[in-house]
Amino acid sequence: MFIYNLAAAAGQAAPQNKFGFAEALEQGGFIAYATVIILGIMSFGSFFILFTKFFEQNKILSQYKNVRSGFWRAATIREGAAKLDKNSAWRQLVDDGLAAEDQHAKMTDALEAHDWLHGSLARSEASINSKLAGGLPFLATVGATSPFIGLFGTVVGIYRALINIGLAGSASIDKVAGPVGEALIMTALGLLVAVPAVLAYNWLQARNKRIAELLSGFSTDLLANINSKGAVKPAVVAAPATPAAPVKK
Repeated sequence: MFIYNLAAAAGQAAPQNKFGFAEALEQGGFIAYATVIILGIMSFGSFFILFTKFFEQNKILSQYKNVRSGFWRAATIREGAAKLDKNSAWRQLVDDGLAAEDQHAKMTDALEAHDWLHGSLARSEASINSKLAGGLPFLATVGATSPFIGLFGTVVGIYRALINIGLAGSASIDKVAGPVGEALIMTALGLLVAVPAVLAYNWLQARNKRIAELLSGFSTDLLANINSKGAVKPAVVAAPATPAAPVKK
């Protein structure tokens, strides 16, 4: 008889879990689904901006090596510009500086000519920095608001749990487990979206600051070189010597 009861119990279907993630969303209804969708869009946007800005920054930093190794070795700025990528930030600074140099001949005052060159390079530098900063406000917004969006879902879940307690007249676990579980899930999702966004924002901001310093230094060197008619150039590290071919005996 005992063995028969065990076999009968084993043959029965396993009870369904009524407190999973999908079940919690189904119990939460429209508000739960809307909260999860909004947080999902925020998370996708945050990672998209993180990767696109990371590759954009890496491109500028790698191009800077070419600036240090090849640009300042050219006889003139115009020759050095030909060695830079056409769509690079460094080429934009050089082209804007050369355009300002062509236009500054119309200035009758030497001081006005210097200010014109300086202002042109500063505008070019500012436009590059502005492009690099694009998308970062979205990361900051996600980091600041996603915990509160998750908290909104939490408040709604707790409210539903209290309604169930009031209707049942007792705080039994089967009445409150679903809404409370939904509330905790919303809190966790809000934090899960916010933390990567804040970390990505701070990291990208630090890299942008480094790039801005390099752009500022390059812009200053350009201004000095143009005003001195090519006499002033920054110190350039010597190119590595190529190894001599082995002598055949």
